[in-house]
Amino acid sequence: DYFVRAMGGTRSNFGRSDTEEFASKQTMGFRVKPAAVVDQPLTEGTLDLLSDCERAGSVAGGPLKFTVTSPYMLARTLLDKHYGDFEELLMGVADVLAKQVKDLPCACLQVDEANIPGNPTDGPLAAKAINRVLDGVSKGTERAVHFCFGNYGGQVIQTGTWDALIGFLNELHVDHLVLELAHRPDDDLEALKGVDSRIKLGLGVVDIKVNQVESADEIARRIEKAEGVLGNGRVGYIHPDCGFWMLKRSVSDRKIAALVAGRNLFLEL
Repeated sequence: DYFVRAMGGTRSNFGRSDTEEFASKQTMGFRVKPAAVVDQPLTEGTLDLLSDCERAGSVAGGPLKFTVTSPYMLARTLLDKHYGDFEELLMGVADVLAKQVKDLPCACLQVDEANIPGNPTDGPLAAKAINRVLDGVSKGTERAVHFCFGNYGGQVIQTGTWDALIGFLNELHVDHLVLELAHRPDDDLEALKGVDSRIKLGLGVVDIKVNQVESADEIARRIEKAEGVLGNGRVGYIHPDCGFWMLKRSVSDRKIAALVAGRNLFLEL
């Protein structure tokens, strides 16, 4: 909602008929109302990611990763009353974001996508839009894309497998991927062997859908297993599966501490 409601060409005041029309399209099962209604061509409006990035950087205390929601996921939240074609709507969103990510003062720009894992047939279309955004990132800034299967109150929203997404992942103009794996079946690792070697893999080793805190040994074993399946050097990063918004701060802090301890144990630091 943060991104699209600031864009020009949208409105966030809508009534019963708009809500019913959005629901009838069933674009997102977990939403009953659109994030916004598109009545005119999309423009930046009041969206100002440069100011947002500068504000985040002022308190980061180190290299900053700045994240934006995927244009595909954003487009699926909208009720379109202007374009009349989903691809045109999608690329309209992508064009706005592409201009916004240029020259952002961050070490890494990450696009977050939690919808396409459940809709792999839209992979080529989603890749086109995500690449439009990634191509807008300034030279020297790391480009990442995060994928998960949804996290709403600890619930998995999307069904699917990484195997069905390999072709899509290989189309992305990305330096590394940030993938949900701790809360996934073991055979997902095998599927990721098909990801192009130019793309570093970010490995989810902390499950954010449960309160149980992983041990350092457990984290180290997950890294070791992934290295064994994917090959030495393929794992570029380790991280939680997704965000910690549903967990208490005390649990989140302990999970992050376990992540670091497990990394150090694996590397024998």
